[in-house]
Amino acid sequence: MKIILTCIAAVCVLASAAEKSVAAIPGSPEQIIPVPMRIEMKEGVFSLPEADAPYYIKGETKDALADYMEQSGLELSPAGKASEADILISIGPKELKGAAIQGHADEAYLLEIAPRQIKVKAGTETGAFYAVQTLLQMTGNGQTRQLQCCRISDAPRFGYRGLHFDVSRHFRSKEFLMKQMDAMALVKLNRMHLHLTDGAGWRIEIEKYPRLTEFAAWRPYEKWTDWAADPVYCEYDDPDASGGYYTKDDIRKILEYARSRHIEVIPEIEMPGHSEEVMAAYPELSCSGEPYRNSDFCPGKEETFTFLENVLTEVMELFPSEYVHIGGDEASKSGWKTCPDCKRRMQEEGLEDVDELQSYLIHRIEEFVNSKGKKIIGWDEILQGGLAPNATVMSWRGPEGGIKALKSGHDVIMTPSEFCYLDYTQDAPFKEPESIGGYVPLAKTYSYEPAEKGLTEEEISHLLGVQCNLWSEYITQDSHAEYMYYPRAFAIAETGWSPAEKKDYAGFRERALALCDMLQEMGYRTFDLKTEYGDRKESLRPLEHLAKGCKVTYDIRYTDQYPAGGDSALTDGICGGWTYGDRKWQGFFSDADVTVDLGSVQPVHYVGATFMNVAGAWVHIPRKMEVYVSEDGVDFSHVGTVYQDISEKHNFIFFKQYSVICDLKARYVRIHAQRAARPGACLFLDELVVN
Repeated sequence: MKIILTCIAAVCVLASAAEKSVAAIPGSPEQIIPVPMRIEMKEGVFSLPEADAPYYIKGETKDALADYMEQSGLELSPAGKASEADILISIGPKELKGAAIQGHADEAYLLEIAPRQIKVKAGTETGAFYAVQTLLQMTGNGQTRQLQCCRISDAPRFGYRGLHFDVSRHFRSKEFLMKQMDAMALVKLNRMHLHLTDGAGWRIEIEKYPRLTEFAAWRPYEKWTDWAADPVYCEYDDPDASGGYYTKDDIRKILEYARSRHIEVIPEIEMPGHSEEVMAAYPELSCSGEPYRNSDFCPGKEETFTFLENVLTEVMELFPSEYVHIGGDEASKSGWKTCPDCKRRMQEEGLEDVDELQSYLIHRIEEFVNSKGKKIIGWDEILQGGLAPNATVMSWRGPEGGIKALKSGHDVIMTPSEFCYLDYTQDAPFKEPESIGGYVPLAKTYSYEPAEKGLTEEEISHLLGVQCNLWSEYITQDSHAEYMYYPRAFAIAETGWSPAEKKDYAGFRERALALCDMLQEMGYRTFDLKTEYGDRKESLRPLEHLAKGCKVTYDIRYTDQYPAGGDSALTDGICGGWTYGDRKWQGFFSDADVTVDLGSVQPVHYVGATFMNVAGAWVHIPRKMEVYVSEDGVDFSHVGTVYQDISEKHNFIFFKQYSVICDLKARYVRIHAQRAARPGACLFLDELVVN
């Protein structure tokens, strides 16, 4: 049962270590994600039996952990007493005394692997559970029975380490959510954020309002993209009905599974915007009182607050989480400006604008939630008009909102889209499934540091942690969702758990490759990190051309929101990557009309520019690009026109080069790109090339 290290085993281990990286050695503690706080390597190996390895748990809270261990891939069975156990787990408030563990002690553990026994010490069952997750990774879910001897002292950096599930835009079964909890637990993620309601569908049973699940949970289109073109709902028994919802029994089963994985499930009930489905089912809650006209709740009507409080009451009775997420993002507020009920409310409450009206709604909802012993979380738009006193801010539009909230003493969860939005493509768009746009590769997600420089210790104390989000507009299939989660969720797990100074991307990538293999063997679909293409090759090195460094003047100026490098961006020799969010693409919310001064009259044979197309983000290639040249900057002659030759119906992400070949002399070169006819269309280009 217990095998002492032999000379042969020692030689094998050393030889193996010499041949390949430590992260690739089966049974090594240095292959773990997230990387532990402290690892001390010891001499020897411990061998687990192939099956029925005996374990013993000392402590009061042990039944749930025992059930989990016996179902896990470790192939364990209970021992009669501690001395007979291969794995001895001790749980209690005194077990970590003197261990010098820094971090959140309620999730901390000590793991000692010696040639004769594995010992786990933890102050709580949660800490012991995480030690078991470390063993699962070291054994490759039980496949490797030879474990290197070591001593691991571990605790998380942040208490909140979250993964977000958008089950509104595409409904996922409770079985899917439970499966993902196993993967979450493996990398010590401890918060599941369920986006239960949105315009695309209501996903939770509310007994007081049956139309939410009879009607608002169903649409005559499976794909969100089809529904978005015709945003209507249908009865649950319509032959074309697509959607679904969780019954209260479903939620109870989800929550019981989460409890056994030490995961807190946080429900989100969206308000005041993104509520088209509620307005269709209960139009009296909108400003117009008519279905399919408004997307926001009417904060001027008392019926709105009666509805929201009744819904939240049923939700809070189900979910033990200390938090309820109330959304708060992207409310159009369009109906509020002319609504007599909203105007009356603003006058009665002394509110100056619709931002303050939204703040009134959030404040009032927070008071109600607080009265039930719970707290609210909201997206960073809840800062508009004044932040509710006890609200936690989830900062998604960048870190700025979160920093503002931290400085005002509010709790914050960081989830900036630039790093943490997993619906953005993780590799070159030409080889990836359809997505909403953007580019967030594994390295980008891993590079995120939530504790910005310049924050005080007091301010950082309000930084609860991090979360990554997967919005499902373009993600119909469960397998596609898993593909987008993993391995990028590993990066968020390590950022949330491990000390910042322990992070190293090269080593992490090797560990991520091994963990992807493990998950695939367990039945998950993961991104193929081995064949990663990487960023757009043109963006990786400076481009040399005749106009590089030359002055550019703008007859139509770029938008301040996407300036890239400012007035020099189009001739700086820097080409953009796969996303306009990389600050290399210059954006225009109108046509683009620019002129470059070459400095002197020179031969010109080529004029070109590359444009981006991301239809889901309203970014389109131009209808046409006209090229003009001049020797004096006053009299311009037309050289040529390039027309759009790809249908606007193509929604995939692509890059189109518009160019004109010529043989002339000029000092000034002007291009005028006419944006697409679609309302709201914008242009993005990265470099104006002249040769």
